[in-house]
This record gives sequence, structure tokens and C-alpha cells, in this order.
Amino acid sequence: MGALQGIRVLDLSRVLAGPWCGQILADLGAEVIKIERPQVGDDTRMWGPPWMPNAQGQATRESGYYQCANRNKYSVAVDISSAQGQEIIREIAKTADVVIENYKAGSLAKYGLDYPSLSALNPNLVYCSITGFGQDGPRADEPGYDFIIQGMSGLMSITGEKDGLPGAGAQKVGVAVVDLQTGLYSTIAIQAALLARQHTGRGQYIDMSLLDVQVASLANQGMNYLTSGQSPVRMGNHHPNIVPYQTFMAQDKEFIIACGNDKQFKDLCIAIGLSELLDNPKFQRNQDRVKHRAELVDLLSAYFKTQPAEAWVSKIHAVKVPVGVINSVEDALAEPQIQHRGLVVNIPHGLNPEFKVIGSPIKLSETPVEYRHAPPQLGEHTEQVLSEFYSPEQLQQLQAAGVIESLSPQVATVA
Repeated sequence: MGALQGIRVLDLSRVLAGPWCGQILADLGAEVIKIERPQVGDDTRMWGPPWMPNAQGQATRESGYYQCANRNKYSVAVDISSAQGQEIIREIAKTADVVIENYKAGSLAKYGLDYPSLSALNPNLVYCSITGFGQDGPRADEPGYDFIIQGMSGLMSITGEKDGLPGAGAQKVGVAVVDLQTGLYSTIAIQAALLARQHTGRGQYIDMSLLDVQVASLANQGMNYLTSGQSPVRMGNHHPNIVPYQTFMAQDKEFIIACGNDKQFKDLCIAIGLSELLDNPKFQRNQDRVKHRAELVDLLSAYFKTQPAEAWVSKIHAVKVPVGVINSVEDALAEPQIQHRGLVVNIPHGLNPEFKVIGSPIKLSETPVEYRHAPPQLGEHTEQVLSEFYSPEQLQQLQAAGVIESLSPQVATVA
């Protein structure tokens, strides 16, 4: 019994923000029907390599990118540019609780698949639109991409090495963080709208914007500007409000110290053998350390180069000051804590019984996340889902007309 069991989601989205939202809802038990273009599918199906290997070790047409955001879903291949395809979507929408879409603002109105059209058929519908800039405003009709939004929102102005140092310059985050955050915010909004529906008896429209989400997610950096009137700048791995809270180079490699309060700084100094720093009024309080950042960081940087990183990490960890190494992705997934928490999950795939995914971080005591099936192949569930609405003869006619597509194993096997 998943927490969202009984909720049907019609997922018209592609790439990452919408699919990420849909995957979270699916993990929580919702039935998520993903609509994809015949022959092509979600854009990310082509975003390889890497491609998932099959049981014989051959590369398939299943990209790692697509598979990160589409488990537990049902893939239905429908040409929504056709009148018959649009009618299929409307039939599903009549039975759905939620629609997720990330077409350009206003695009689905020409197909009769916008919120006013579908809510007229199903007043209970919660309809979530995800765009780059929202449904209104001077840039509403422009497409939105994570990379562009990272730049426009100010995020890249505070990400990267500070000016004057090697490698300085604006830097995007290593994953599409705006898309992921928008998927998370959209999930929250959808669940809130479903809860509100229990009281009002009606669904509602949700307007999500990547730009809105990332500006809201500037968090302390945004408030630092509103408080001071000064735009934050890139500081590399330094923290704008806390010292020491950064990477340091040891004798052999870098490691991280995240010293969040004055007690932790005291414990740090004692643990590493620099207790004399505690007598210096420049370093006793965090606000003093921020003011005298350069002096303290230079002193610590020189000192940490005298021993290997593991030696420092061991000493600092012993006094419970936050400290850690910098893992590769391979190292991170092999961490004993990650293994213990079950973040690497085997979900047998039709082409690879040993297929693995990175699991959900949500831990619910009574309605835990379930991994029901692997990210689907294109059109894998077309007949299964649409048989609720059409006879076998009608499905054959729709397939012959190119309106729908069912999985063809011979085509799907090898890249």
C-alpha cells in the first residue's frame, strides 16, 4: 500500500523536471502513465552514451539519463499531434487525478489538452504546468533550460572559484539542480492540491517556473543581498557566513571541514593541536573569524599540509566536528552508510536482470517506497494501459494508423 496508491497521474512531461516529479509520485505508489512520442520517446532516450548493457553486455537503446527519472512508470506511445492521439489523452485524463506537463506556455491549448479543456471533462483534475518562466510575464513564451536558468537566476554568479584565482569564472552545478528542485517543488504542490481537493471537492491549476524555483532557492544568499544591498560573489568552496567551512589541501589530497559554531571551532583547534588559536580575539567568535577570514584560512592551510588527509579526518571526526573526504561518484555509492541505507537498488529490467538504480531517499514507516518495475522501454505498456479504453481491434487500427506504438522487442534490444 503506497502512500499515493489509487492516484492516477497522466505524465505528459519529458527531460527532467516533470519526469523527476512523476517518478517521486510513482515511488510513493501513484500510477504514473507516461505519454511518449512514437518512434522517438522522451528526448532523454537519445541522451547517451552511456547506454544500459543487456544481459549479454551489449549496449541497448536505454540511456542512463532516461533511466534516472522514469522508474515505476508505464510508457504509452501516442502521437498527440493527431486528432485521434488527442482523443486518447482526453480519455485517460477523464480518469486521472493529476496531469503533469512541461510544454511551452499555451502550447497544449491548440490540442485541447490545456487545463480549461481537461478540467471541463474532469473537474477533480490537479493540473501541473512546468515551464522555464511561468505562464505569464515578458518571457513566458520562451523555452526554459536548466543551464540558462542557473545563469539568469544568479546561481552561477555564486558558484565557482573566486575572481583572481586559477579556474575563476561562473560555473554551473554538476547536476541539473534547477530541474531537480522544480520537480521537488512540483511534487509538494501536487500533493498539497490533492489534499485541498478533499476539502473543496475540486482540482486546481499549478503554475511552476524554473526561474521562480531557483530564485527562491537562493536561500541565505538571496537574503544576504536583501539584507546588505551587496550582491554575493563566487567564493569557491568557502562559505559566505561561516569560517572555517571549506575545503583544505592536506599533504596528499583535499578534505572538507564544516565548522558550524564556536564550540565546534574550539573542539577543532584542540583536536588538531592548535589550541593557541582560541586565545586570539580575532578567532574566538564566528563573526570575528569571518572578518579575519584570510588570516585564519592562510594559517590553517599551511598547517594542514603537514599530514595526510585521512590523519586530519580521523582526528577531527573523533571530536564530532563535521569533516569528510571528497568522494568520486563511484566512491560515494560504495560508502558503507549508503549501502546500509539501501540507496543502490536492483530492479530487474526486461533487457538486463541485473539492472540497478539509485533509490529514493524517502523512508516512510507505514507506506514505504516500492520499486515495482524498471524504467520502461518505449511503448512497453501501450496496449496494457489503453485496453482500459479501447478494444483490441481499435488498438490494432490505431497502431496501423501510426497514432500509437507498442513495444517491439526486436527494435528495442541493441543500440
